[in-house]
Amino acid sequence: MIMTENILQRNNVKIYGKGTQPLLFAHGFGCDQNMWRFITPGFENDYKIIVFDYVGSGKSDMNAYSVERYADLQGYVQDILEICAALSLENIFFVGHSVSSMVGLLASIKAPELFKKMVLICPSPCYINDSSDDYIGGFERSDIEDLLDLMGKNYIGWASFLAPIIMQNQDHPELIQELEASFCSTNAVVANCFARATFYSDNRRDLLKVRTPSLILQCTDDAIAPVEVGYYLQRYLYEGTLKLMEATGHCPQMSHPQETINLIKDYLSDNFKE
Repeated sequence: MIMTENILQRNNVKIYGKGTQPLLFAHGFGCDQNMWRFITPGFENDYKIIVFDYVGSGKSDMNAYSVERYADLQGYVQDILEICAALSLENIFFVGHSVSSMVGLLASIKAPELFKKMVLICPSPCYINDSSDDYIGGFERSDIEDLLDLMGKNYIGWASFLAPIIMQNQDHPELIQELEASFCSTNAVVANCFARATFYSDNRRDLLKVRTPSLILQCTDDAIAPVEVGYYLQRYLYEGTLKLMEATGHCPQMSHPQETINLIKDYLSDNFKE
């Protein structure tokens, strides 16, 4: 059994806020807990905020990284469940960005008693189109293969190519630069493993197993998770509520923090309007 202190150090867990209701934020691929800094101040007075870095990301303990454990999303699910256990969390409000939306849903399937509500920011259960199911994920398999091939051959070039596509919002070049720098600061082996676990994942069949209510925040003009994905999730998730945001791109918690704060607050306080 891993000691509590080791888990908190391993995942660089930070806890703050004046409230008692746990609000757990999980960052997306190539990012770290710093990406939440624009929206967490909006919740500090009312919630107990928990942020962390997945093993291999940010300021986590790289010595704890294992390619075997993190070869698929279950390794990241285990990170979340171990953090929850270490902090004795319950009735959690979970906020996940991008792939962490699916990681959070998978965690809620394993331990439904821990989670009260889920907020899924730019989620996708499968990034690859599937004509047999009329599913639009946004990419052909060859697109993903080419992307990962570029990543393996020229990691810096890959980061420079992908960051503006993900962030969009060209009027905020500093955000694009920050995302690119975050990609580049991640160990290339870790990033490649996480990318494969992310872009080759298919969690469509898992959606029907979820029993925790979810808010789906779908951005306008998101190159990673198209609008069709949002409607798909709304169709198959238990008590899934879809909100189409005015925000563009794939990182509204950075590019459109106030809209993101308002929508999350309304949902968590049961003041949400369709």
